Amino acid sequence: MVLTGAGISTDSGIPDFRGPNGVWTKNPEAEKVATLSHYLENPEIRQLAWRTRLESPAWSAIPNDGHRAIVGLHAAHKLDAVVTQNIDGLHQQSGIPIDKVVEVHGTFRFSICWDCKDRREMQSTLDRVRAGDPDPSCQLCGGILKSDTISFGQALAPGILDQALSYAENCELLIAVGTTLSVGPVNNMVPRAQARGVKVAIINGEPTSMDDRAGAVAVGDISELLATIMSDAGIPT
Repeated sequence: MVLTGAGISTDSGIPDFRGPNGVWTKNPEAEKVATLSHYLENPEIRQLAWRTRLESPAWSAIPNDGHRAIVGLHAAHKLDAVVTQNIDGLHQQSGIPIDKVVEVHGTFRFSICWDCKDRREMQSTLDRVRAGDPDPSCQLCGGILKSDTISFGQALAPGILDQALSYAENCELLIAVGTTLSVGPVNNMVPRAQARGVKVAIINGEPTSMDDRAGAVAVGDISELLATIMSDAGIPT
């Protein structure tokens, strides 16, 4: 199985968060947009969040060579699942079947009401922002809308972590790609896999705090590394 983080999507033009040029590295205040308490309590934070969603480079992003390398694993019948911390939907766009992608942090392609849980395609909500509503509310109950993603301080969807951990504990090889492995509880997948005797490989743009738990570590350009590794393994991408 493959566990992916923001680093796999940087070559698609979507900046990561904690890397040297990450969104939160450059502007620590921007992290408030992803913090549930700030979002629910502060209309100005919500308005900033809606402007950020409107202008997100993810809307025009397409899968890159790193995503396609993982598709190669699927085509070779060697992929159990992709567990992703990303919310951009690029794994599905690249050709990984929907039922093989576990989006532990949700998806930004839908909005959801915090109160009544009404869920709609994000573009329909963004149309209201474009029309002049800086902080659109739920059209059913008037509640606060947010993207259908997991914010800091928000619990994961029921069962989603158990599903991810099950894949980690029962595969033969866990490949962590483009993640700093610093965000829990998802980063528990690596020690849980290791405890079950699963081999672990880490591919990232910089060292991670869990490199000492891996049998193999590759640091550098993620897309190039993945393409090279798959080629060396005889897996077309």
